[in-house]
Amino acid sequence: MVQTSQHIDQRQPLDVSCWVKTRNSLSSESAILLWTGSIYAMMPNERRKHLFKIVGMSISRCIPQADNSWDFTSRELTYYLDPETNQVLHRWKNPWTGETLPVVHVANNPVQGLFQDDFPVIVNEDTSTFVFDLFTNYPNPLAGDSRFVEYSPQPTYQATELFKLTVPTKELLDPEVLEVSQVILSWDRIGPWLPWMKMGNKPGQLIYSAHGKKLKGVEYLPQWLQDELNHRVPLYKDAPKSIMESENITSWKYFKQHFDAYLAGEQFPIAAF
Repeated sequence: MVQTSQHIDQRQPLDVSCWVKTRNSLSSESAILLWTGSIYAMMPNERRKHLFKIVGMSISRCIPQADNSWDFTSRELTYYLDPETNQVLHRWKNPWTGETLPVVHVANNPVQGLFQDDFPVIVNEDTSTFVFDLFTNYPNPLAGDSRFVEYSPQPTYQATELFKLTVPTKELLDPEVLEVSQVILSWDRIGPWLPWMKMGNKPGQLIYSAHGKKLKGVEYLPQWLQDELNHRVPLYKDAPKSIMESENITSWKYFKQHFDAYLAGEQFPIAAF
């Protein structure tokens, strides 16, 4: 008989406050996560293609509720960069169709949720890790609209996102610590072609591989991203002060909202003040 090792990491439940001070802060101050990585194309019978590098950020806030749950509200940006020059792309030549297209960077406002109950954590002596394997499946908001047949005609949006957030165990378990200072993020994603890539029903998928960390403030972001926040999208310099009444925004909904601007070749993200 094969015996299971006693040293295999086991998840144990911790109070929701441990997750809140990891992802954000128990003080309800805003917190920033920064991530960088790459996006690859995987198509049947083709070698993988390195399409983009990415740089993204989330600025978020957690607000306590009377029942020990926490409202979570945030805004997030992700920029697509040329994998060779590391420059932000505003036009992209589709290598399969030859068409040059506007690049629609991610600008999701808001991204919200509710944190409650215990959160499972792999607790070790020095570091502990939250692990989230998320499988998303819901009706594609672009499906059934003749305008988007060439962009995203699939009836269902389906993606997988794999998150790991690693923190110092001492800070995580210390009730006096309101915000974990060091958070190491690992994020991998398998998803469909982005609508702005204009891939229609072509087979294949995008593979994301990224890592990141929590920052002490906006001034620790790359200078070019600080310039974007200062001049084009200052709305994203702070998280909402309370839950917004509007629905969560995704890249697919954002593309639908700004489709006319896309067709006009405007620069993304659209300015937001």
